Amino acid sequence: MTTGGSNPTPTPTTSATPPLSGSPTCAASLQVTQSWTGGFTADATVRNTGSLATRSWRVSWTWPGGQQITNLWNANGTTSGSSQLATDAGFNGVIAPAASTTFGFQASGNAVAPAASCTAN
Repeated sequence: MTTGGSNPTPTPTTSATPPLSGSPTCAASLQVTQSWTGGFTADATVRNTGSLATRSWRVSWTWPGGQQITNLWNANGTTSGSSQLATDAGFNGVIAPAASTTFGFQASGNAVAPAASCTAN
């Protein structure tokens, strides 16, 4: 005599990698590349210091002595008094972890490279 039994169907298991948590982070530095009487050029480096790629970034600094940007490339800029803000240009907003991008500017005034802060989304 055969009894009817059921063979349970095995439940498939998946091993998904959990999404990374946290927010993208960045650091920025400015470096004077040329100077002359009444003006200078500088390069800025924006580094992804986190484990997530950035979608956009913002770099800000305060001019110490009336400097003013006269030409900016690879970023968009906004000035309010002595405060300067540079944001990504769209094409360079995504920065992979441990990678970097650069932008540059020409400015009037004495050559300086003030400390800059960076935020990323």
